[in-house]
Amino acid sequence: MPSPILLADRLHVALDAKPILHEIGFTIEAGTWVGLLGANGSGKTTLLRAISGVLPYTGTLALDGRAVATWKPRELARRLAFVRQSVALSFDFSVQELVLLGRAPHKGWLEPYAQADRQQMQHALAEVDLQGFQDRSMLSLSGGEQQRVLLAQAFVQEPDLLLLDEPTAHLDVHHQFEFMQHVDTLVQQGRTVIAAFHDLELAARYADQLLVLDQGRLVAAGPPHDVLTTALLSDVFRMDAFLHIEQDGTLRILYQGPVG
Repeated sequence: MPSPILLADRLHVALDAKPILHEIGFTIEAGTWVGLLGANGSGKTTLLRAISGVLPYTGTLALDGRAVATWKPRELARRLAFVRQSVALSFDFSVQELVLLGRAPHKGWLEPYAQADRQQMQHALAEVDLQGFQDRSMLSLSGGEQQRVLLAQAFVQEPDLLLLDEPTAHLDVHHQFEFMQHVDTLVQQGRTVIAAFHDLELAARYADQLLVLDQGRLVAAGPPHDVLTTALLSDVFRMDAFLHIEQDGTLRILYQGPVG
């Protein structure tokens, strides 16, 4: 049986001596889409940052059977890409400059970008509906457009594992679903995706498995229709709700109001 692409066991992360993640354990198989759920402050972004190699941890966190902490940043960048909710730019970039940075892990020291890299950049911009934006300044773009540039950067990085932190937070409805369909295609091609969501219905629609965090602890894991229950919505999200599964299998959540 093949090893999981990602494994965590008794994973613990503390920031400024304050525990954020407590003894978390899970396995993720290659070619799956995992939705990461939890209320604000539950530890979703911290978990993604630990997986991306930027946070220290104790316990086990292994990519392809090798501890994440032992990967060099450049080689880790060839395997995974992390799309954050937003990026703070210290100075202005053009769109093409920022997207082409996604090719950097695949280039030698001082190796210039080739025509093939620029073709990938153009293709990625087309995938996120930003054709013709390559010469635009990043600071001239709306928040949603900037987010789509970051997604294009991740696409040209060609990662086996894609980490997404609230990937649709700044996108309008059209671009939300367009993006989700594209990521779903990547999963069908064998890529692995871990995405933090606020929209529970969107997570249920696309994710193969869900991980639910509550105050830094993993409280539920499994297929969406097994994980999302009225009890979990009450206990974790503090909402009274009814769940309805339509004939096509789509899960609908009918919120009644806050608990208590």
